[in-house]
Amino acid sequence: MTAPLPAVPDGFVPLFRTSPFLDLTGPYFHRPLAQGFLIGLRIAPMHTNASGTWHGGAIATLADVALGYVTAASRTLPLRMVTSSLGIDYVGAAQVGDWVQAEVQVTKAGSRLAFAQALITAIPPQGEAQPVASARAVFLVVGVLG
Repeated sequence: MTAPLPAVPDGFVPLFRTSPFLDLTGPYFHRPLAQGFLIGLRIAPMHTNASGTWHGGAIATLADVALGYVTAASRTLPLRMVTSSLGIDYVGAAQVGDWVQAEVQVTKAGSRLAFAQALITAIPPQGEAQPVASARAVFLVVGVLG
């Protein structure tokens, strides 16, 4: 029998928007910041690869969701966007039980294209944050939500 996963860190609440795919790959959480918000996930066994570490495809999913949601919300009228390009540099690993989170910096959110970058870190239950990946994305703006 496996031990229960640690609780979600203080200040994080369920992500405000989901989809059938995100329901399968989450659950995702967010915490507001002065500008934007963090998006996080507790690593469960279903998020791992055959080596027992956080799967690269799951890292890419968190990157795409965080980059897109934070960038879309960076404008007064939230943007409706599609991912045009997503790049990821994997620099570390995360284990079952680790809390992982993406902090996004929006470079520019224009009328046709939006650009952002993120740092994804892992925080073990008893440890300090370590980088897992850096990511960047370009989005095609297709309208506004509202």
